[in-house]
Amino acid sequence: MFESEANLIEAKVSEGIVWKGDFFSVCRAQVQQADASVHIREYIKHPGAAAIVPINNRGEVLIERQFRYAPRAVFTEFPAGKRDPGEATIETAVRELAEEAGLQAQAWAFLTRIYPAIGFADELMDIWLCKGLSRVEQRLDEGERLQLHWVSIGNLLEAIAKHQLPDVKTQIASLWLARIHDGLAEWPTFHAASYWKDNPPI
Repeated sequence: MFESEANLIEAKVSEGIVWKGDFFSVCRAQVQQADASVHIREYIKHPGAAAIVPINNRGEVLIERQFRYAPRAVFTEFPAGKRDPGEATIETAVRELAEEAGLQAQAWAFLTRIYPAIGFADELMDIWLCKGLSRVEQRLDEGERLQLHWVSIGNLLEAIAKHQLPDVKTQIASLWLARIHDGLAEWPTFHAASYWKDNPPI
């Protein structure tokens, strides 16, 4: 399908951290291309994340409304959060579902994996579906404020068409669900979270 990628690969010459925050770092690297030229690459080193699409018995999905400081706006999103050290993304998903939504799920399915910002970050995000929901104690982080709403996939697709759903993980997951709903893709297989910890999807 594609020609050889050998001339696209960049080899690391040197790399260092130029700034370190509470959960991500900014790195600067020297890289060498196939023609032996050397260039600078700066990027954010991120621990990775998981996004969660909770599905209730009516086929609705749970979304959050929350303010994001960097773009200075309130966004509609599926629940998500960064990985803690040593976590598999399914463990991150289970934890974040409880912390942000006050829910636990009996069954989980892997939807897809994305790199949300490949131009300047190494963040990897797995998107998980879950069902068989029940209530648990919600445990929001200090300073975390959000609203929770159950909506239909149709509502989300309408918002995408009107350019009202700019969050990338939520757009991607919504379009995947639309394909499944329209019979263009199969539902992925659901298992208990413990299964996915022992059998990573990728």
